[in-house]
Amino acid sequence: MSYLDMANSLPLYLIVGAIVLFISALCVVFIVKSYRAGLKIGMDKSVLRRAITSSATFTVLPSVSILLGVIALSGSLGIPASWLRLSVVGNLQYEATVAEIAANGMGLSLNAGSLNASALSTIVMVMTVGIMWGCLLSIFTMKKYSSKVAIGSRKEGKSGPGYASWAMIAMMIGLCSAFVGTYIADGIRNLNLVPVITVAVSALFMAVFEALSRKHKVFENFALALAMLMGMAAAVLVSMVI
Repeated sequence: MSYLDMANSLPLYLIVGAIVLFISALCVVFIVKSYRAGLKIGMDKSVLRRAITSSATFTVLPSVSILLGVIALSGSLGIPASWLRLSVVGNLQYEATVAEIAANGMGLSLNAGSLNASALSTIVMVMTVGIMWGCLLSIFTMKKYSSKVAIGSRKEGKSGPGYASWAMIAMMIGLCSAFVGTYIADGIRNLNLVPVITVAVSALFMAVFEALSRKHKVFENFALALAMLMGMAAAVLVSMVI
């Protein structure tokens, strides 16, 4: 059995399916409890139904980027592991970065040709252990943290975003700088321009979609997904040419 056959084997699909089914059941339980709580405090049923419908509609388009993340990771980690990591807790930026770090730590690269069953289990374990601390720490620290730092909070007598907004912006700039720096270094060292061109095309389209979103209120919910698609398309075309 090849590595990808093992990574996409039926037992893994059954394990991941059971976990996702459990999470989905919890979501249904919370929906029912929330609906009943709304009725209990006197909310109109039509308002509750509109809230459910609008929320469901709003989540469809942003989830396209998650689906693209599953597709991007499935080539190296298989569909079940990618499906699990991106359907419970996590995002493509974190999962791809940690998976690559784990693979490099074992002296391997994040591609199906160099991985094996042992490497896959190690990578998934590192990804899972690394992401779970946010959930655990939130139980004990989020209440105190949120009482002191609120997104968009303003100090008395001053206007503009608060500390949390600037911290989030700084974090995203740091992450983007680290990724872009890595791609540029790889392009210079190995003459591999595909990642650099992919980043440039994605950033360009993201800027365009963001501008359209602010000016004309279009692409608000799927700018990221479209930018990712454009970047992937650019990567395929450039790879074919090079």
